[in-house]
Amino acid sequence: MKVLISCGGTGGHIYPGIAIADKIKQEQPDAEILFVGTKNGMENQLVPASGYEIKGIDAKGFDRKHIFANIKTIHETLSGSKEMLDILDQFKPDIAIGTGNYVTGPVLLQAHKHHIPCYIHESNAMPGVANKMISAFADKVFLSFDGTQKHFLHPKRAIVTGNPVRAEFTRLDRAQCRADLGLSEDDKMILIFGGSLGAQVINNETIQLIQNLEKGNYNYKVIFVTGNRYYEEIRSIVDGNRDGKLPDFVTLMAYAYNMPQLMCAADVVVSRSGAIAVSEIAVCGRASVLIPSPNVTGNHQYYNAKALADKGAAVLLEEKYLLDESVDLTEEILKILEDPEKLSAMSAAAKSMGKTDAADIIYNNLGI
Repeated sequence: MKVLISCGGTGGHIYPGIAIADKIKQEQPDAEILFVGTKNGMENQLVPASGYEIKGIDAKGFDRKHIFANIKTIHETLSGSKEMLDILDQFKPDIAIGTGNYVTGPVLLQAHKHHIPCYIHESNAMPGVANKMISAFADKVFLSFDGTQKHFLHPKRAIVTGNPVRAEFTRLDRAQCRADLGLSEDDKMILIFGGSLGAQVINNETIQLIQNLEKGNYNYKVIFVTGNRYYEEIRSIVDGNRDGKLPDFVTLMAYAYNMPQLMCAADVVVSRSGAIAVSEIAVCGRASVLIPSPNVTGNHQYYNAKALADKGAAVLLEEKYLLDESVDLTEEILKILEDPEKLSAMSAAAKSMGKTDAADIIYNNLGI
């Protein structure tokens, strides 16, 4: 069995592809799996780190604001399609799976033209343009949220599976994770991250949170994942006049390769509401404060966050209210941590929404 998986851009598209690949290898150890992504995206680090080969092709998303810029996009798409033909001729896959990003367009289109069964997975509550287009010829469309079917041309092909999350999120022992991170049984830990690339608004709010916790002598731990491009700047600000020494309750990280461990150990998670982050939070059963990015197609992060907030599992904070200071991140976090019953109820609500068998459902519907 040869399986082609296409993904790119952010962890929200890449990690589902890896989770599906892991499930296929678990069931069929002899299966050959090849990933196809962009040439410069973070998939080129994350996929090999997970033990899979990846090839890059030219691909670029359409610019809705600058129409003439799409001349270059069309040129790169045509170039990527030619590169994809070579990959198909060499690898000869039995099936092709796309888990999101514009690179999946030329990949699955060429696979379809070669009569290769095609499948897509849509991680968000509001589907992206590429997946809506590809769904016209996909054999099946796997969805993370019930209700997303209505956005597709052929809703009968859709199956609600949930988001496949990496197995580590369900296998790790919470007590062991906390011990490995130096947390006592009584410590309350806040995990904060802004997605795989970082988020400036969340970073600024977290700097204020750290200052507030320090002034108020709150006995909470903060693990703050800044994103690579913001790390040095934020470390300098948080450090202040400490001669390189951060506050004892703060751990700064540029990128978290041990996210399953961190999330398993956390009491409250603060993050953007990309689909995978939301799914991982739910599977781990963590109370959360979700701050959707307003700069995404179809405002899909808002709908991802709303799915948890409507069930009492999360607090949804829109960025515009943080910017105009009508809501305060510190206050929202303290409302949760200072109320054990609220923390417990939110955690239980999140856990009830977590789907641990998404990869199983997807595998069983691949026809392999």
